[in-house]
Amino acid sequence: MLDDVVHAVRVRSGVRVAELDASATPGFSGDRDAGEELLASIGERMSDVQERLFAHGRTGGTRSVLLVLQGLDTAGKGGIVRHVLGLVDPQGVALRSFGRPTPEELEHDFLWRIRKALPPAGRIGVFDRSHYEDILVPSVNGTADAVTLTERFAAIEAFERELVAGGTSIVKVALWVSRDEQYARLRERLERPDKHWKYSPGDVDVRAARPAYEAAYDDVLARSSYDDGVFQAPWHLVPADRKWYARLAVSALLLRALDDLDLDWPPATFDVATELARLDATR
Repeated sequence: MLDDVVHAVRVRSGVRVAELDASATPGFSGDRDAGEELLASIGERMSDVQERLFAHGRTGGTRSVLLVLQGLDTAGKGGIVRHVLGLVDPQGVALRSFGRPTPEELEHDFLWRIRKALPPAGRIGVFDRSHYEDILVPSVNGTADAVTLTERFAAIEAFERELVAGGTSIVKVALWVSRDEQYARLRERLERPDKHWKYSPGDVDVRAARPAYEAAYDDVLARSSYDDGVFQAPWHLVPADRKWYARLAVSALLLRALDDLDLDWPPATFDVATELARLDATR
């Protein structure tokens, strides 16, 4: 069942985000209760393999996992972090959010701040927005021409190839919320005082530019979903109107990435029998 979800959300050639049914649950035929039950079972499995990854990182291993989350405002990136990454040991997770570049960051190339935020060996890194913001936002705002964008796509491909070659598995997820659901979530933020902190007046500006963002996302998904056999960093387009399904889909993708590492427990770096004898001698 999990493989069905993983397969169903993988980006295929010619995909258009505006044509996606954001309320669908591709690869999963159950209801919310069944989805939440399955998510809990995934959490148990994910916790085990994440601990193995962490153990390898503590003993000289080089593997890590990077979860890239992109999506329009209200798409549920924060909920993914809380409900999916909350299933594993927080000491094994490295979370980083990317907003408008600071003056210091603007003095460097656009990947400078990204490289500084990469997860160390043994960790699951999570990017709440990412290096793809430097494609999406300039595409919509018109602050980068076609040549610059092409150069950035090439730089991102080289960067991700370098990461994969160095032992990092990349899971790229575009969470897609429908126009109507986005409206409802933004309105809720305005109507509820406990959600005012989540609202920014700029959210409406971004919503007004939604058609331009849809075109920019189509371009990103078409030009940076990499899979040539050896180098794999494909995009996954996850319908996000049903929050429970989005969390289930991302957890399935993350579990698949962890399982594919095929890690066993690292061997002891000491003689176990000797240490048992030493320990027993202290009784």
